[in-house]
Amino acid sequence: MRILLVLFVSALALPAFAAPAGTLLVLNKAENTVSLIDLATKKSIAKIPTGEEPHELAVSPDGKVAVVCNYGSSPTPGNTLTVIDIAARMALRTIDLAKHVRPHGIAWLRGNEVAVTTEGTKSLLIVDMETSKVTAAIETEQLGSHMVVLAPAQDRAFVANIDAGSVSVIDLKQRRRIANIATGDGTEGIAISPDQREVWAGNRDGNTLSIIDVASHKVVATLPSKSFPIRLKFTGDGKSVLVSNAQSGAVAVWDAATRRELRRINMQEPKTSKWGAPIGILVAAPLSRAFVAAPNLDRVAVIDLETWQVVDWLTTGHEPDGLGYSQL
Repeated sequence: MRILLVLFVSALALPAFAAPAGTLLVLNKAENTVSLIDLATKKSIAKIPTGEEPHELAVSPDGKVAVVCNYGSSPTPGNTLTVIDIAARMALRTIDLAKHVRPHGIAWLRGNEVAVTTEGTKSLLIVDMETSKVTAAIETEQLGSHMVVLAPAQDRAFVANIDAGSVSVIDLKQRRRIANIATGDGTEGIAISPDQREVWAGNRDGNTLSIIDVASHKVVATLPSKSFPIRLKFTGDGKSVLVSNAQSGAVAVWDAATRRELRRINMQEPKTSKWGAPIGILVAAPLSRAFVAAPNLDRVAVIDLETWQVVDWLTTGHEPDGLGYSQL
């Protein structure tokens, strides 16, 4: 009896390993939807229609709302945003951007504003979510204004321009462009360190990474990264940078301090033995997980940020790309 009691008490003292909580949002480009996946059950709980070819999304700081950029098809450029109520699992409204076409990159500003890149008009838009109006259109004067990251402490935005091979620096307070920084061929993916001191940009066609000092707006290092570095994300502690290399079928893990590549995580789905072409990356710091979209597999890989192993694959809609996370 004493032995059983000891075993029972010991069992109570063991740590509980809870399943990841919250909702993963996945944009399915080829079917014009966003999937909401319950991370506890690994099941899709809703699939909500968006505009044509949704590419990227941003989740509000409180996790209640997502805003989707509807990029449009090859012949027909898109010019709308879809606003999603995550808890209600429904689209709330569509925001018309009028002449501003090909919305792509998006980030949530302070308050009720989002910053949106538009490739078709070479701009960074500021959109008021309460009024659904564009309150500013700041021209980058660069072709292919694609992704955006923010440095709130400096009131700066950094826009990656694919065709121009550059990064634009935007003063968010004065709402004007203050610099265009030459980076490399096909600058697309972009990430900012949690301390807002460095911006890392992926030059997909040049197979390099450019590191920009936020204070000086200078490129301080150029690093090789093969092949086709298309998305980048810092881990929550700022120590590592994940880079999806679409053509090599791997996610590279870089040491942010030493600027060295430490390892590569292969995107091979075990059930099919097929290789994924990793593109979109989301780091969910509270979960110690990263999520990587493999559009050619209609899957999202789940990476444990402690072991650096792929620990799961989630089923999505057709051609997943942009990702978001809500604790709801």
